[in-house]
Amino acid sequence: MRKEQFKKNPRDASMTTKQDDNTPKSLELSEGQLEVHFRRLNLAHTRRIYQEVAVRAEKESWSYRDFLALLLAEEVARRKQTRLQRCTRSAHFPFFKTIDEFDFTLQSTLRESVIGSYLGLDFVTEGRSLILHGKTGRGKTHLAVAIGYRAIQNGFETLFTTAAELIEDLSNASKRGNLQESLATYTHPHVLVIDEVGYLTYGPDAANVLFHVVNDRHLRKRPMIFTTNKPLNEWGKVLHDEDMAAAILDRVLERGRFIHLDGPSGRTRHLNLEEVLPGGRDRARISGIDLPEFPEPTVDNAKMWIRIVKTVFRMIWYWRSRGSLMGWPITSPQFSVKSYPPSEMWYSVRT
Repeated sequence: MRKEQFKKNPRDASMTTKQDDNTPKSLELSEGQLEVHFRRLNLAHTRRIYQEVAVRAEKESWSYRDFLALLLAEEVARRKQTRLQRCTRSAHFPFFKTIDEFDFTLQSTLRESVIGSYLGLDFVTEGRSLILHGKTGRGKTHLAVAIGYRAIQNGFETLFTTAAELIEDLSNASKRGNLQESLATYTHPHVLVIDEVGYLTYGPDAANVLFHVVNDRHLRKRPMIFTTNKPLNEWGKVLHDEDMAAAILDRVLERGRFIHLDGPSGRTRHLNLEEVLPGGRDRARISGIDLPEFPEPTVDNAKMWIRIVKTVFRMIWYWRSRGSLMGWPITSPQFSVKSYPPSEMWYSVRT
């Protein structure tokens, strides 16, 4: 009878046989054997927590499905956190800032909704770019770091570098003859942040090496973020090549945007430097030192006295030509002045 059942439904029989064969083996797995399986599957976090979760599951009478679901959820969350930490370290951010920490109330033109379009997946998938312009301390680097970090949270890679570091690195690579190998450092990441364009002086090939990076990323639709304190029409002077700078900006802004940041400096805002400084002796007090009774001569003071002396000599020459000076005879010894014309008189004063 039993043989007839196996013949009628051989598939069920084979499944039953496998269950009978594997069930005792699975129950006989030792802790060491489980460790081997966890390591082979790279389930590092599950290997650390499964015993604690198993005890909890037995106490609360979880189903096998719930037990497995929790282990998988914990493993995925752990891997996501580990990846986030690893990518943040490899991004080489100078500091850690998020978009929530940026004070948009200090900006008169920039609104959070404008930056919001650069915080989603479209920023990377569509290859958008961004140029953040403003004076020092206005939060350009803060925004660049925050956008780059959000890209990491969205599953992409970000690299942060300064313009000086990038140009120097690629210039040296070009001299060694391995420019193409070094370019991969800046063209591979999904998002590239280039900070402080125009702050320092660059070498004569600055525009050339920067163009290689921008052109490659533009063709592959990979976004770039620039921060600069120079207006766009001065990038040619900064990079020593007007035409190449125009080509760089043309590619960056084709799918990019230029944003100007104003407001007070975030670094010195607590000093209220934007307010009108007091005048007179109060302004000159530095560390409790009063304004000296006889101030040191300055260039402005010297020019002022020269103009006064020049005016006096012109008046004397004019009144001498009239024959009198305020009713006093010009022949008086205290008013005897040579008949210099004003120009020669001025020369004699300066010498």
